[in-house]
Amino acid sequence: MKLKYYGTRYINRHLSSIQIIFIYYVLMTAAAYFLLNMPYFHQDGATYSTFDMVFMAISTISVTGLSTFNINEIFNERGIILLEILFQIGGFGIMMVSTFFFILSKKKISLKRRQLIMTDMNSPKLSGSIRLIKNTMLTLLVIQLIFGFVFAAHFYFAEHHLNLIDSLFHGFYQSVSAVTNSGFDVTGESVTPYKNDFFFLPVLMILIMIGGIGFPVLMEVKEWFFYKRKKNGLPFRFSLFSRLAISIYLILFVVGTILIYLLEKNHLFIGMTESQKWLTSMFYSTTTRNAGLQLNNLNEFQTPTLLLFSMLMFIGCSPSSVGGGVRTTTVAILGLYMYSFIKGQENVTVFNRRIDKTDIKKAIVVFNLSAFMCFLSILILTITENESMIALIVEVASAFGTTGLSLGITSDLSPVGKVVIAILMFVGRIGMLYTLMIFIPKEKHDRGYVYPAEKIIIG
Repeated sequence: MKLKYYGTRYINRHLSSIQIIFIYYVLMTAAAYFLLNMPYFHQDGATYSTFDMVFMAISTISVTGLSTFNINEIFNERGIILLEILFQIGGFGIMMVSTFFFILSKKKISLKRRQLIMTDMNSPKLSGSIRLIKNTMLTLLVIQLIFGFVFAAHFYFAEHHLNLIDSLFHGFYQSVSAVTNSGFDVTGESVTPYKNDFFFLPVLMILIMIGGIGFPVLMEVKEWFFYKRKKNGLPFRFSLFSRLAISIYLILFVVGTILIYLLEKNHLFIGMTESQKWLTSMFYSTTTRNAGLQLNNLNEFQTPTLLLFSMLMFIGCSPSSVGGGVRTTTVAILGLYMYSFIKGQENVTVFNRRIDKTDIKKAIVVFNLSAFMCFLSILILTITENESMIALIVEVASAFGTTGLSLGITSDLSPVGKVVIAILMFVGRIGMLYTLMIFIPKEKHDRGYVYPAEKIIIG
């Protein structure tokens, strides 16, 4: 007990919250590797390399969806259920899941754990974090349960070759996979058999959006939906974060849908009805943001469309969600900052609120470092891999955005290429800002003085 006490004391004193979170994710990845290696979860005669299973563990905890082998050839039904559990841990966050069990067991939540929760969920404040976790977990689990049954009923009545057990199995997998945005293909066909299903695809898109819009946003929408007004009688007011996250999410969805439609309407979409063209465009505008599900072989798309997909994957989902990428609010703040600069305005404002300059600096750093990391990764892969440039761009964007879409080159990558993609998946899940903060010492000392400023010619 003394050893445990002094070990905890040392960690709390010498390591920052993000460094502790990083260690937790490394340990969880190691645990996932150990579990995924157990023969109990494998098909008879399944063969794979150690490195490929490490890659799989990282992809699972980061809920990316990239794999170097066919999942249905390696894992049995028990293995698929294990993957669903790991999706929950990776998607919701290690601290959220562990704290939820603390709440269920009625254990006291320490201040240090609250700080770790705030870090893991990318929350700007400490207060309300436990309530947010409890409400978020319960809401998402109920959503998964309800739509698991909805999908199971749909599969049972629409797919006459599926019995009740198989319908329930696939129904719950699709529900969990969609909400956690995992994107793993366990059938070898993704959702291709349902490309013309006007019930299944819209519901799937809604679940993907629920997982990617951001946990605080989801709770505010829930509060608005059920209560409409606060107890004091004043109109309900969304936070600036929620307003910005919802706005940019919808803008990217609409713009992405229109561009995909225009790029492919006379190419891949030839022979489709107008409703099928728009449904397919909406689906890819949604799934490329983080889910990684697909209706077609990506090699069938034109290069401009694949570049658009890569951009959407690079942006990713909202902060404090199951997704990765640079995050939607980062792009929104950069866009607002450029608009304010062009207009000659000193402050960046939106929805009658001023964005803090520290947040603007963070957005610039996150975007630039993320773009540089992806560029460097593409550069390395062009040296080590014998693949087309567009295939490498899609692979890198997919890994960093924890999306899981690929042109089918993942299994053919060299060991160096797989390491690069694995690092991108891990960084994409944790976030570029927090990855940078891992290398910053816990104690920082100010110099106590400021250097004089001097103008530099730019542009």
